[in-house]
Amino acid sequence: MRRYTIVLTPDLENGGYVVDVPALPGCHTQGDTLEEAIANAREAIAVWIKSAEKHGEEVPEELAPPQVVTIDVAA
Repeated sequence: MRRYTIVLTPDLENGGYVVDVPALPGCHTQGDTLEEAIANAREAIAVWIKSAEKHGEEVPEELAPPQVVTIDVAA
């Protein structure tokens, strides 16, 4: 069992969520609901890992979760 952080960003234009997996370069998906986005993320991560293993590439482990911080900026 592997553990990865996913970042879910609301898609304000189309609705739903865009999902990024910071530890796995190029691993992205989306979903119309939060539940669908999370389910799609699980599937995208599994496919990403299988593809990397098939091609003999290293599968990154997430040693520490990324931090998301909201800041204010005077502009």
